[in-house]
Amino acid sequence: DLSDADLSDADLSDADLSDADLSGANLSDADLRDADLSRADLRDADLSRADLRGANLDYSCWSLSCCTKFVTVDDRIARQLAAHVCAIVCDSPEYAAARAAILQYAQGSHRAADLELIDRGEV
Repeated sequence: DLSDADLSDADLSDADLSDADLSGANLSDADLRDADLSRADLRDADLSRADLRGANLDYSCWSLSCCTKFVTVDDRIARQLAAHVCAIVCDSPEYAAARAAILQYAQGSHRAADLELIDRGEV
């Protein structure tokens, strides 16, 4: 349980934080490269300017807030986030156009089949 901990500027690269409660933690400017954050609770965590390249975020809870601005991610995480955006249902024509623009990129996510963006046979 690292909820509300001040881990700003911490070097947590390669750390096993799977299933960790990091809710409300200050992880700003933290080095989380290659960390296992699978199933971690990151609700209300400040991830601003954190480096998440190579991190495993599968099944983690990551808030959509200003506390995640300027986070550094790699292509794998960017594709995963794009896949989740493409998996929502919205009747806005602007959303439909944006989804169409990033769908091919999102289909390259390791979670694309789970999100039903591609058939499992295509994986």
